[in-house]
Amino acid sequence: MEDISQQMHPGSAGNAVYSRLKQQIVRLELPPGTTLSEKEMSLAFNVSRTPVRESFVRLAQEGLLIVLPQRGTRVSLIDPELVEEARFMREQLEKAVIRLACQQFPDDKLAELEDNLARQKESIERHDGKEMFELDEAFHRILFEGCRKQGTWNIIQQMNAHLNRSRVLWLSADPHWSHLYEQHREMADAVRRHDEDYAERVMKEHLSLIISNLSVLQKRHPDYFK
Repeated sequence: MEDISQQMHPGSAGNAVYSRLKQQIVRLELPPGTTLSEKEMSLAFNVSRTPVRESFVRLAQEGLLIVLPQRGTRVSLIDPELVEEARFMREQLEKAVIRLACQQFPDDKLAELEDNLARQKESIERHDGKEMFELDEAFHRILFEGCRKQGTWNIIQQMNAHLNRSRVLWLSADPHWSHLYEQHREMADAVRRHDEDYAERVMKEHLSLIISNLSVLQKRHPDYFK
């Protein structure tokens, strides 16, 4: 853990603890089934118990923590049904957004996509799974931002946690990430040439990858799944 008290503005302890805990859960630094203690977390982050308790409540509302009265708190197991539901929602919204992007997309956001793709290649060369996950997320977020749909992206994040944990697990299990880069590359090129149908098809294929590998992940990591 880390001392985050020096990084916070007054009154921001709850948000800082929440963000860091969520990051650790999604990245599987706190694996499914891990038991958490308010006291231990408050000491680890050098904050009072109140922001930790508030963060536990928020994370429980998102399905990432299970709070059991008199029995403590633990990181929830990955729920395959919630993984599929999040994938379904993302597919419907992201196919629509990339079609909008193909119609009109700002030059500065195209430049951001290109920079993101260059960094993806570097992370593949270093085999940096955490960075690859973050860049994958950023690539999709840029598409929403370029279409002025940031609010929609924020809503997706509220349901995305179980799907994201599966994606992180998949990246750690599959050493071959070049196909992810190639799909992102094809999407960016399709946006540039205004090819809506092709962009939508690649997006659908891209978002179906995790579901096609979900059963394999469940067999490899049965203790992580509900």
